[in-house]
Amino acid sequence: MGHGSPRRFPASVYTEGSEPDARFSFANERTFLAWIRTSLALIAGGVALESLGLRLQPGLRLAASLLLIVSGVAVPVHAWFHWARSERALRREEPLPSPLLSVPLGVAVAVIGVLVALAVLLR
Repeated sequence: MGHGSPRRFPASVYTEGSEPDARFSFANERTFLAWIRTSLALIAGGVALESLGLRLQPGLRLAASLLLIVSGVAVPVHAWFHWARSERALRREEPLPSPLLSVPLGVAVAVIGVLVALAVLLR
């Protein structure tokens, strides 16, 4: 590579602005990892709900399971784009962007709760 700094991925992030304080980049990375843990928990919850054979109303149980799994698949995509947007903002010394998926994910979890509650009541 020569005498310059090593290539970093993604270049679309690391070619922007200047290097921020490492503490902020590490905090951004921890947030990314927290979203990944959330994703794993959502997927595991969806798989467990459907595979444990709980005596719940089957249609509602399946709907809740699928919503958990779909939410769990969407979260890492969001996490990646949010990490990149936040890192660019840090490098440009701009305000941090708000997470776009927080409200839809909160609504999805509330709907899942209602579906599971109904599945328990209607079994």
